[in-house]
Amino acid sequence: QVQLVESGGGLVQAGGSLRLSCAASGRTFSTQAMGWFRQTPGKVREFVAAISWSGRGTSYADSVKGRFTISRDNAKNTVNLQMNSLKPDDTATYYCAARPYNLEYNERAYDYWGQGTQVTVSS
Repeated sequence: QVQLVESGGGLVQAGGSLRLSCAASGRTFSTQAMGWFRQTPGKVREFVAAISWSGRGTSYADSVKGRFTISRDNAKNTVNLQMNSLKPDDTATYYCAARPYNLEYNERAYDYWGQGTQVTVSS
């Protein structure tokens, strides 16, 4: 069992930065791949970024590539999403998710989810 709690969301102007964190409880964090997804009202949840259990593999959606960076600290049971050069289109509720070992793009592959944190980017 893995419990996830996101933090770090907020209101920021376009061009600004935010750092989201996801704190995980449970002894299996170091064997979990972690993903970040986002969702706006009326739209499906979309993949943002993911990192493998070891941290050696990462993947990003094309829309955030070069602006967002995912990282993890297995000693602290945390995964972070550094978001730079934010755009109004990045406005969404951001969720972290966990699954065993290898990263995946499909939300259905993830077993555990946090409650989400709101990111609002003003123009």
